[in-house]
Amino acid sequence: MVAVVDKDKCTGCATCVDICPAAAIELENDIAVVDASGCVDCETCVDECPESAIHME
Repeated sequence: MVAVVDKDKCTGCATCVDICPAAAIELENDIAVVDASGCVDCETCVDECPESAIHME
């Protein structure tokens, strides 16, 4: 599984960028983007996203 960002819900707050233990998330045009090859499936970003904009697929 990998974290997936709902671009319509993401506000670009960067909470996920700051808390990702694998440094697999970055902001592009103020939207979080997950590097699938770096994601370690920990779901920390899912739990911490204040907009509930991230889920696992």
